[in-house]
Amino acid sequence: MINYTGTYTDQYELTMAQVYFQKGRENEKAVFDYFFRKLPFHSGYAVFAGLEDLLDALENLRFDDKDLSYLSEIGFPADFVNYLKDFQFKGDIFSSREGDLVFPNRPVLRIEANIIEAQLVETLLLNILNFQTLIATKASRMRMVAGNRKLIDFGLRRAQGAGGYSASRAAIIGGFNATSNVRVSRDYDIPVSGTMAHSFIQSYEDELSAFRDFAESRPDDCVLLVDTYNTLKSGIPNAITVAKEMERQGHSLKAIRLDSGDLAYLARQSRKMLDDAGLPNVKIAVSNQLDEYVIKSLLEQEAPIDVFGVGTSLVIGSPDAALDGVYKLVLLDGKPRIKLSENLGKVTLPHKKQVYRISDSNGNWIGADAIALEEEQNFTKITHPFDVLKSLSVKNCLKEPLLAKVMENGKRLEKPRTLEEIASFSMERLKKLSPEYKRFNNPHIYKVGISDKLMKERDILIETLKKD
Repeated sequence: MINYTGTYTDQYELTMAQVYFQKGRENEKAVFDYFFRKLPFHSGYAVFAGLEDLLDALENLRFDDKDLSYLSEIGFPADFVNYLKDFQFKGDIFSSREGDLVFPNRPVLRIEANIIEAQLVETLLLNILNFQTLIATKASRMRMVAGNRKLIDFGLRRAQGAGGYSASRAAIIGGFNATSNVRVSRDYDIPVSGTMAHSFIQSYEDELSAFRDFAESRPDDCVLLVDTYNTLKSGIPNAITVAKEMERQGHSLKAIRLDSGDLAYLARQSRKMLDDAGLPNVKIAVSNQLDEYVIKSLLEQEAPIDVFGVGTSLVIGSPDAALDGVYKLVLLDGKPRIKLSENLGKVTLPHKKQVYRISDSNGNWIGADAIALEEEQNFTKITHPFDVLKSLSVKNCLKEPLLAKVMENGKRLEKPRTLEEIASFSMERLKKLSPEYKRFNNPHIYKVGISDKLMKERDILIETLKKD
């Protein structure tokens, strides 16, 4: 994981913290909610990712000597810099489980800490959770259309700098099987996969020699890139020749890879040539500007593809590129706080809250999450946060609480889950979501509503602030 230190932040977090310190407010207890306002990719859901990385970062977050020296250089006062020498995050975190499905305008995570600690971790939290949730959601959409075919992350070279590191992790949570990113494979125990570049073949006088040398070096993991010169007239015939030679030596060609041209047509022709040569077990992998729509189209054309290598669109979260997650103060020293706006959709919800996933009496999700005051237990109705004419009875429904304490006094409460465990949990949750929320075109809108008590508290606070 990236080595985060205290200066991995925006300056305004530090300037606010300086004022809190100088005014003696460092012991005020703050509560912040993390949530997002809009689903990415016109999707019907998002996959929450990045929590384990965030907890690791917060447990170890410090201002090192270089940080402190730099802050002094840019004008922060000596007493405040001295205070930061002993900075540690000692707050509590209540969160959705990583890999769960999350929806707009409901708390995904809550931080409780002193006002300086809570403020100084904002940028880090948003940076990790927004990006990984975006990428995990993109990966999940590809997994839905790919079925049981293999998905490999090929995106590091096209990623925005070090973002490729986090993207590879998030892709696994969303359902990918492996990555080409060796560093991430090392750090997170992710299966690693890679073949060859066209330059490898171009470095030889002929394609067949390149294939032979590669097969000799990697006899148990040989995938041949067949489109450097001519896929059907050169690449596939040479791959067949090498595959037969490997068989005589007791090995097998694992796959061929197509990286250009009409992938559906070339996959069908390649499959026929391989089968006719008695090589039905050689897989077909494809790459080149893939996304969920291209994968869907290829499979609708019944292209015999076994493996998809996805790069750019995955690791940059194309076309959205960012999740609009925000971090808002909702309670300070026991007093509710709210942000008002002329845009009703940006009015926040005060107080500590719990979020519940609503199911019918048989445990089937009905497509709704409820936001209630933390101490509420028996609410029977939820209402749209910004449209009081839209409400839903939950009187006879089951309510699954979604926010659980995962960190106390700056220490995680459970050992980290593996990516395999998180991905498996995410797939199980996705199975519980009705198909109409998972379709690509005009997915059904998942309902998020608030309890009557929470609405009353919000409205009272709004009226109070309007009078001031």
